[in-house]
Amino acid sequence: MNPYFALSAIFLLGLRGIEKKLALPCEPISLLTAEDKESGKVQLLPTSLEAATQRMMRPGSIAREPGMFGNDFVDHYGGTREHEVRLWNQAVTSWEVERYLELA
Repeated sequence: MNPYFALSAIFLLGLRGIEKKLALPCEPISLLTAEDKESGKVQLLPTSLEAATQRMMRPGSIAREPGMFGNDFVDHYGGTREHEVRLWNQAVTSWEVERYLELA
């Protein structure tokens, strides 16, 4: 993750919340429990590049809003992440070589 993009997103999301007078959707993180996570009270971030890219690129994504990154950036940057995922999925890792050569 590019730290400049991450900080830009955090800053822009904060401004978006102020401009739209949005209420925080949950309690402060320090008050949340493991049960909140398990019950679905807290929406978790994607745990893979592929899932995060799909979420960012979906129609209606906040990242696509004009005050955020916009469609052109999301399409271009998301395309580079999709390419990276394809390359990763095509690669043979050292674990796979060790694991499956021992079975041969």
